[in-house]
Amino acid sequence: MTTSRKLRFAIFGNTYQPKKSVSIQKLLASLSERKAEVLMERAFYEFLTDGQQFPIDGVHVFDGTDFSADFAISMGGDGTFLRTASMVGHKEIPILGINTGRLGFLADIHAGDIEHTVAALYTDDYSVETRAVIQVETDGAPLEGYPCALNDVAILKRDNASMITIHASINGETLTTYQADGLVMSTPTGSTAYSLSVGGPIIVPGTHVFSLTAVAPHSLNVRPIVVAEDSVITLTVESRTHNFLVALDGRSEKLPDSTTLTLRKAPYRVQVIKRSGTRYFRTLREKMMWGADQRH
Repeated sequence: MTTSRKLRFAIFGNTYQPKKSVSIQKLLASLSERKAEVLMERAFYEFLTDGQQFPIDGVHVFDGTDFSADFAISMGGDGTFLRTASMVGHKEIPILGINTGRLGFLADIHAGDIEHTVAALYTDDYSVETRAVIQVETDGAPLEGYPCALNDVAILKRDNASMITIHASINGETLTTYQADGLVMSTPTGSTAYSLSVGGPIIVPGTHVFSLTAVAPHSLNVRPIVVAEDSVITLTVESRTHNFLVALDGRSEKLPDSTTLTLRKAPYRVQVIKRSGTRYFRTLREKMMWGADQRH
């Protein structure tokens, strides 16, 4: 076991899975053996110590984005990984996703592999994939929350009755006007999430493109389109309710329909840790059952 390297880990987790205490115990024990410096976000720390009565010693607690580390560890599902990515932001700290949720496409390390995975971090037996991030700007008041998304940005109607009209331009040139329940702009990372459920394409990570897919379009000839990741997309919305929702990785805000949105690649990328031997297409087949023949 290599202990000569002094590494610092920032741990994030969701606060609605009581059964995860066994996994965090394994993780903390493995880090303690290697004399690692461990930081933990306050909400997760209080969930474990107060809510679960789980004893934690020797851990530094931090608030918000006030931390630095060699690695960030996300304990939960893909939603927790996305929130971790929003907290890491432009720090570009590599993120490891330990899956205590369900599907786990981003958080793809099984809880049973924690000790082996921590050991691999110390022996550099892993790879780091860089993932593009979408940045959203408004011409009015800035968004209240983190203005970037690792998975997708969705423009959505607020009411149940009527669709919205979305005027879209790419690099200043008119693309089209969508009449639909919404529009999803996805990164390759998010192509197997919301975008896929509304008919968008699967995009292999490392492909430098974004996709635009309408949600329940009024016209049958509106199809998803794939654009270069250095494209600048401008969107304006018309709505009977005079407002709409913009959702960044599921975090939604209400905006007036006089708002113009500009979406572009963020000036940084998210660093995703992958265990050696991880294969994207195998993951696609196993977790998404992509290409499976249901006749057998």
